[in-house]
Amino acid sequence: MTAAHAVPRPAPEGLRGWVTVAAAFLSMTVVFAVAYSFGAFFAPMAAEFGSGSGATSVVFSVTACCWFLLGSVSGRAVDRFGPRPVLLLGAATLAAGLILTSIVQHLWVGYLTYGLGVGIAVACGYVPMVAVVGAWFDRRRALALAIAIAGIGVGTLVGSPLAAAVIAVQGWRQTHVVFGVAGAALLVLCAIAVRRPPAAQGAPALPIRELVRTRAFRSMYAATFLASLGLFVPFVFLPTYAAAAGVPPVAAAALIGVIGVASVLGRLAIGAIADRVGRIRMFQASFAVFAVSFGIWLVASALPALALPLLVAFAAVLGVGYGGWIALQPTVVAEMYGVRGLGGIVGLIYTAAGFGALLGAPLAGLIIDATGTFGWAIAAAGVSALAAFASLLPLPASG
Repeated sequence: MTAAHAVPRPAPEGLRGWVTVAAAFLSMTVVFAVAYSFGAFFAPMAAEFGSGSGATSVVFSVTACCWFLLGSVSGRAVDRFGPRPVLLLGAATLAAGLILTSIVQHLWVGYLTYGLGVGIAVACGYVPMVAVVGAWFDRRRALALAIAIAGIGVGTLVGSPLAAAVIAVQGWRQTHVVFGVAGAALLVLCAIAVRRPPAAQGAPALPIRELVRTRAFRSMYAATFLASLGLFVPFVFLPTYAAAAGVPPVAAAALIGVIGVASVLGRLAIGAIADRVGRIRMFQASFAVFAVSFGIWLVASALPALALPLLVAFAAVLGVGYGGWIALQPTVVAEMYGVRGLGGIVGLIYTAAGFGALLGAPLAGLIIDATGTFGWAIAAAGVSALAAFASLLPLPASG
């Protein structure tokens, strides 16, 4: 299946489309500022509940699994009902989940309150908005999606350092309340601003049964699963690793922010370049950069005297590769299958990321607990990332 399957009438790329891009940018900033700040909560929560690395990392893994698995539901919901009710649901679950997490007395309860609350919120603020922006644009789709998805990078930049600073003053429980109330209010603003795109013209979306039989879908699904096994290891463990290497806590948390800055730059630059030199080639290149980054982290683990500069380099390279991957995947999907039902297709592919997120960080935590070192976990994440790149090689070079 190629882009010739469904060639919609050029989408209107006017003011309403760009307002929707701004709303999508803000919604992704909010939900990922919360989700990717978990590394700052990791140590104080583990200390209070007396849990190990594996058990504590399950909180984040359940969250990521929820948002990716439920993305297939929220993506289809936005195709049917539009973005506004979906965003309002996300606001409600974000506030409820974080406020409830602030009063839990057992870690396993946090799996439910945080995992479902934040997981549903991200599912509502991410995949649906990607689909809406993709349907508003045609000629400048890669750039528009890159700008919108850059909100993930901004959220990554501000979330973890902000959480670390507030935790230092208020404690982790009150910080959850602050994040829940503020985040919900901003999502309501996004719901007010967002506009539903005009109905796409052209051939209808492929039925799921036919979609999953295509080689391109299988390649992207496998690559997304394998890359996600490695992706969430640094988001959960990098601040803890850096602190153990002697980096001050706020600076250690700020490494997640470096990933965010680099991912913003990667999304914008790669998104703009991809519209000119080929979206699929740039998509594959992003995975290659992502895989290379884990080699830098391994070098940092072998050279503790240079830990901080090497960790900054790792975070920057990881961010560029990860940013390009996330920015271009919806564009590649639209190029392959058209924009009809884009939310459902992107959400279906992201179920692979849900399975990878559920397994990756807990397995890394078990390896760390068993070996007493981070090295083997880092190596395993790097191998998964390299396998993800190899999985994309069958994609056609055009596009």
